[in-house]
Amino acid sequence: MKQQVQCFGEVLWDTFGSEQNPGGAPMNVAMHLVQQGVNAQLLSRLGNDKAGQDLAGFLKLNNLYSGLVQTDEKLPTCKVSVKLDAQHQATYTIPKPVSWDNIQTNETLEERIKHVSVVVFGSLACRCKTSRNTLLNLFEHKMLKVFDVNLRHPHYEQSTIQTLAAVADVIKMNEEEANLLIGNYDEPLKDKIIEFQKKFHSQTICVTRGENGAIVWHDEKFYEHPGFTVDVTDTVGAGDAFLATFIAGLLNKKPIDQILERACAVGAFVTTQRGANPVYDENCINEIIKSHESVILA
Repeated sequence: MKQQVQCFGEVLWDTFGSEQNPGGAPMNVAMHLVQQGVNAQLLSRLGNDKAGQDLAGFLKLNNLYSGLVQTDEKLPTCKVSVKLDAQHQATYTIPKPVSWDNIQTNETLEERIKHVSVVVFGSLACRCKTSRNTLLNLFEHKMLKVFDVNLRHPHYEQSTIQTLAAVADVIKMNEEEANLLIGNYDEPLKDKIIEFQKKFHSQTICVTRGENGAIVWHDEKFYEHPGFTVDVTDTVGAGDAFLATFIAGLLNKKPIDQILERACAVGAFVTTQRGANPVYDENCINEIIKSHESVILA
């Protein structure tokens, strides 16, 4: 049976002025996984409103709408305001409460989760008790648990982050999040990662560093990639693409160094496109990888 990945959490509209696009890290990760041939599902909750109906239509077109996308009769579908700075970095204004704050356990979920090999989750959808408890109940089943830290101030508490980190097999965060969670700003990043691993005992810890690539601690060994130089359009979705590629590599039992290179390349490709979920151009991705190899050879 093909391995199934369950992406838990927020699905929403990212609004850029008058423009709006479907978004949310769990949905983005699921879409990138599907592009890489992985059987991914989305567990979320939409409002019973036009925004929710439109999102449901989008999810259906992308084979992500199933019995695991719930409908809330009271809470609205989420609309997030996104602003990009001069360095193309995004900031988000997120309303509360919204439909995905109320993801609930039901019979469909209890049956489907028995067949899931990997669950991917973040901190944002755990800001409210109902969704957080639904996620924690999933962990009673045996599966690979992937924690996409994805901090969005002020929508997290340190205690919740620690609870999620303690159960995770794989943790992915960016360098700023590593500084916030581990502290000791003057301490070398590798030392921070080792300190973090000793506390939470995760098998794999990945810290992305934007244009400077990423570093991974896996089975007591470090792997690093310096990243790729590309012309950036925006950075929305790049981390989600990186994580999806990393998960796909783990499922396919690829060596970590190969997984890391591919993940950095796909993340870099996404930054050259508009929006979080561009259709992959394998030729472009391969050219990004080759450009790095040619620099090394030179």
